[in-house]
Amino acid sequence: QVQLVESGGGLVQAGDSLRLSCAASGYTFSNYAMGWFRQAPGKEREFVAAINWSGANTYYADSAKGRFTISRDNAKNTVYLQMNSLKPEDTAVYYCAARLGRMQSITTIKPNGMNYWGKGTLVTVSS
Repeated sequence: QVQLVESGGGLVQAGDSLRLSCAASGYTFSNYAMGWFRQAPGKEREFVAAINWSGANTYYADSAKGRFTISRDNAKNTVYLQMNSLKPEDTAVYYCAARLGRMQSITTIKPNGMNYWGKGTLVTVSS
């Protein structure tokens, strides 16, 4: 049974940092690229960051560049999202997702192309 379980969300103030984690189980983690997405109230789910199967390549949405860092530990079947300098507009439910394949470019990662999803963790940034 495939599971992706996010954790680390919470209520923080603008300028603070948070580290999200996503623990995967039930599939061969290292065969999948991983992505973080977010969905704010009343908005569509949007891409935040992606990482290839080995962790060597990363890709970010413009809104995340310079502030967020995605990483993974294949030994722990876990992907992380370090979020610094948080802004109120970062408030959303954050989801991790997995896409099968080592060869596809992670620049093509998008919500409707993912194989597995977690249930999300809420991040609220107050001003």
